[in-house]
Amino acid sequence: MKFSKIYIGLLFGATLMSCSDDETTPSIETPDTYTFTRDGASTVSYSGQSTRIAMNHELGGALKVETNSEEALLSMYNHQEGEADFSDADLNASDKNLKSKTAASADFYSDNATDAAAIKTQIDTWIGNQHDEVFPRWNDAASAGNAGQIADGTSTRYVSAEGVEYNQVIAKSLIGALLADQILNNYTSTAVLDAGSNIEDNDANVLAEGKTYTNMEHKWDEAYGYVYGGTDEKPSDLLKYIGSVDGNENYTGIADAIEDAFILGRAAIVAKDYTVRDTQAEIIRENISKVIAVRAVHYLQGGKALLESQEYGSAFHDLSEGLGFVYSLQFTRKPNTDSPYFTKAEVEKFYEDILANENGLWSASSTTLDEISNKIVDAFDLVLAEAAL
Repeated sequence: MKFSKIYIGLLFGATLMSCSDDETTPSIETPDTYTFTRDGASTVSYSGQSTRIAMNHELGGALKVETNSEEALLSMYNHQEGEADFSDADLNASDKNLKSKTAASADFYSDNATDAAAIKTQIDTWIGNQHDEVFPRWNDAASAGNAGQIADGTSTRYVSAEGVEYNQVIAKSLIGALLADQILNNYTSTAVLDAGSNIEDNDANVLAEGKTYTNMEHKWDEAYGYVYGGTDEKPSDLLKYIGSVDGNENYTGIADAIEDAFILGRAAIVAKDYTVRDTQAEIIRENISKVIAVRAVHYLQGGKALLESQEYGSAFHDLSEGLGFVYSLQFTRKPNTDSPYFTKAEVEKFYEDILANENGLWSASSTTLDEISNKIVDAFDLVLAEAAL
């Protein structure tokens, strides 16, 4: 639901109400859409996020072209300015890349370089596995213990000897490691929003040099851009799955809750109300984290059912997506804490357990898939049957 004014007293209750009947509670003017201007010019900017979303789309497509070299794929992930890694000249000219923003948030990784490096290396490894294990057997029939192609209805899936679609694991892992981590643990973090003189500058409407926005406004925009900075043809993967979860009748409204929190949080920055801003950040963290959890359970449970009916192509596709969303759980954020719902060690154990049986996904344990699904729903206070839809 969109609104023109949000009254602080209504949002936060009597504890934030004025102590005097003669005093009024201030209001925050909010637009219906994420549109903010100053002196007739837009103050919204997230071009860097749009660039990375476009790069991610090209990388995803390239991982399904068996003639691509490993060097070319890794270069798309770790693009260097001016290199001809993409079909789009603007992307080639950019100084942005995906790898530098993977596991790179201020709150989770500024003091944890070891884990940050290991996560980046894991993405590199999966890219290498796609090239080394799957590409050489692109036209062979997959079977237990042998990489190759396998039918999934009218589609064809290309899997490792363990039945893993590495391109799906990579794509869904980057939803957490890149998109969610930057949103939840970086750009909506007080460590970033309030860095340096940002509060004083925002209070005084001091703009970034040569720009129409304050630094604080821009940081919030950058969080917004990782969700909404794509195009209709190539949206952010995170926006796509926010829509999928919103389409589940048990979570209808989650898309509006996230968008409304972004709009109100930005309006609160304009109004210099950092309490409201931070409350909206917590709403965003809770709901985007929930999206990742719901999709993890959805794919694990869907893959389990397909495996039991021996629909292997569809099962491997779902379970590979599930593996990626499980990996992304380490980048979620419990509201009002500095902690993820699951640690790196915990999600890596989940990943290993799913693939633990001989030939990996070909013989994945239904019991294990249920156990992991139940741990996720318990941590997020969800209902298994609802999340699995």
